[in-house]
This record gives sequence, structure tokens and C-alpha cells, in this order.
Amino acid sequence: MAVHFTCDGMKRRDFLQIGALGAGAFSLSSFLRLASAGQVDAAAKAKAAIFINLPGGPSHMDTFDLKPNSSDEYRGEFSPIQTKIPGIEICEHLPLLASQMDKFVILRGVSHTLAAHRLGSEYVNSGNRPLPSLEFPGYGAVVTKELGGPSDLPPFVSIPNSNQRPGYLGVQYAPLHTNATPSIGKPFSVRGISLSNGMTVQDVEKRQGLLNKLDTAFAGFESSSQLLEGLDRFSQQAYSMITSPRARDAFDTSKESPAFAEKFGDSGFGQSCMLATRLVESGVRFVTVSTGGWDTHSNNWTNLKSKLLPPLDQGLAALFSGLQEKGLLESTAVFVTGEFGRTPKINTTRGGRDHYPRCMFMLMAGGGIQGGRVIGESNENATEPLNEAISPDDAAASFYHALGIDHTKEYHTNTGRPVMIVRDGNVIDSLFT
Repeated sequence: MAVHFTCDGMKRRDFLQIGALGAGAFSLSSFLRLASAGQVDAAAKAKAAIFINLPGGPSHMDTFDLKPNSSDEYRGEFSPIQTKIPGIEICEHLPLLASQMDKFVILRGVSHTLAAHRLGSEYVNSGNRPLPSLEFPGYGAVVTKELGGPSDLPPFVSIPNSNQRPGYLGVQYAPLHTNATPSIGKPFSVRGISLSNGMTVQDVEKRQGLLNKLDTAFAGFESSSQLLEGLDRFSQQAYSMITSPRARDAFDTSKESPAFAEKFGDSGFGQSCMLATRLVESGVRFVTVSTGGWDTHSNNWTNLKSKLLPPLDQGLAALFSGLQEKGLLESTAVFVTGEFGRTPKINTTRGGRDHYPRCMFMLMAGGGIQGGRVIGESNENATEPLNEAISPDDAAASFYHALGIDHTKEYHTNTGRPVMIVRDGNVIDSLFT
């Protein structure tokens, strides 16, 4: 998957590199020894989640909220097509998603005021408007804290990386980055999980014996260091993951049947979506998939038509149908979003659209969310919500609700400051009825 830069110079691989499990970085055991679990509503339908991040800000006017009757200065070059649900239309370059419309909900008229990539990204990846004095945890960190995960699998995986940070919860809730995307028909390996460079399980066992000796030597520090808490337990978990066939199989997309894999196509995004379904099926609680390039200030329609929409259409449609085929759609909450929309009024000088947070779309599915609907509405030119706006906070509260997590629950920072998981959001009840 390509590296994309946004107009403010933010590189989409400039994230917390805890997943780089090589020399000079955190080891797998360093990552695992920091994880722990919380409590959730056992009656919730969703037991896992997939978050699809579209960094750069996709145009709502050219994807899921077209306005074919608006004037030329707004309308754009694409036409709407009917979806599987009568009366719901989306872009003509999303035909596969149109055929899966019964499985997801389109949120229109989502609105906020942060037009900078970094701030907008922090907002939609946490459900909290950013503050200079506090870094809020992303969804994956909260789900990791509340749901935990199997001992031989990482609870939070990002493909290939993620904008979601652990925030005030601490590095123990950071994701395991794959730092790469799968290739079609090839086993996918993650450094620290798959054995490489000729290393055998016996080699790992020898190293584990050395680690046990080191753990004993440093036992005196453990009682006074929160960072080293649970060292023995998480070293053992790292060992279990490296030597566990289930962990290696979870990341091996080549083991999917050809008929199942074919639907996802050969793009990095499509293959990442297939890996996400496989990880969730294996027991991973939270997976993020990021695919950038949506910062279309210029050549908007050319880029969308030729580069961006085809892999999104194929990969995301296959994700929804694949989860259903595996019997996982109801038990997996899916959330798709960029950090904002793009200006309804066309930038005629560059043939594109610019940053526009006042109106955007999001997609949600699974976890009790009733698909085949549009919730919310924008005005005639998609410049603002027609009626009451949906905020990123509301979407976040609803996402957590699908997972059985009370978004009003309070955590505490390391200074003892009480902070709600989502400070200002309300569950969108109509998503679940």
C-alpha cells in the first residue's frame, strides 16, 4: 500500500511505531506485557470491530451523498446509481457497494469544524474533539482495555498502521502495526510473530530461557515500575504467540479459499480487508485498515475514478459480504470514515475540492446496526446538514454501544483526572432500530 502525504505534509506512516518489532524497537513481549482487559456489556452483539480509515478526507459529494440536481459549480462529474435498497443512491463508481447496501448504513450530514488533517483525524479516531492539554485514546485502545483478547493473539492490529493512539491510557494499549499490506496468494508475515531469517522454534526456546534469567535479575525493579508490571506474564504471551500455530495462521491470508479471496481483488486495500476478516475470525478484538490518497485538491474526479474508488468499492463490498459469509457481520462492528468531507463548491482552478468538515459521510455496520438505510441528510448542495447534525462524538458513542461499552464510563489519567470515554456524544438510537 502506497505512502500518501496530505497537503499539510503529514505522512500516513508517521504513526507510533510500536509495531516495528525489530532491533531498536519494542519487542513483541514489550508490547504484550503492557496489555490488560476491562469489562463490557455481555449482551452486546458485537464482540470485535473493524475500523476503516480513509485519511485525506474523501469527497462526500462524489461518493455517498451526490446531488445530481445541484448547479454546475457544485455537482461534479459523477452520476448516482440505485443501490440494492430502493430509493438509496450512491456514486456510479461504487457498484459493488451498491449491491451490498442492505448490510450497512450511510450517515449523511455528519458535521464538525476542524479542517486540518491532524486535528480532524484525532477527532474521528477517538470521538473526542482534541484538546491541547490531553491526548484522548483511539477506539482500538479503549476496546483493548475493555475487551482484552486471547493470550496468543494481539488484541489490536493495524494494517499497515493507524492514526489511533493510546492517549492517556498509556502505550500498553497501542496497536500492533503490520507495517505492510498482504499480497494476493502469498503468506503474510508480521515481524515478531512469524519466524524468519532461518530462526526455528528451538532458537526461540533458547532465547526464552535467557529472558527468564533476565526477568529474575530485574525482578527488583518490577515492584517500582508500572512499565515493567506483569513482565513474566507478557514474556510468556509473546512466546506463546511466536510458537502458536493459531497466531501464524491468523495472519496467513493464503489459507483462504480461492473463491473467498477472489472477491477482495488484488489491491493492497482489498487484501487488507481480507486479512481483517481473518483476524477477527481468529479472535483479534480490534483491527484498523488505512488507505490514503483522498486529499484531492486537484484532479479530484480523475483520481477518484481511476485510483481511489475501484479498490474501495471492491475491498469494502467484499468485507461486508465476507463477514456475513463467515457468520461474523452481526458480531463485528464496522466503522468507515475520513477526517472530513470536501468542499461542495468545486475548485475550478485545480479541478478538485478542498477541506470541508461541515458536511461529510460515515458508514457503519454490524453489531446490531440495521443496514439498508440512510440516517441524516444534507441540504440541497451538501454544504451543511439539512436538519440536526450528526457529530463524530455521536458516531463514537454509537460505535461503542454496538460493542457493549458505555461511552459515559470514566477513566483516569496518570494524574488522577477523571475523563469520560466520549465526553459529548449521544448514541444514535435509530441505528439500532
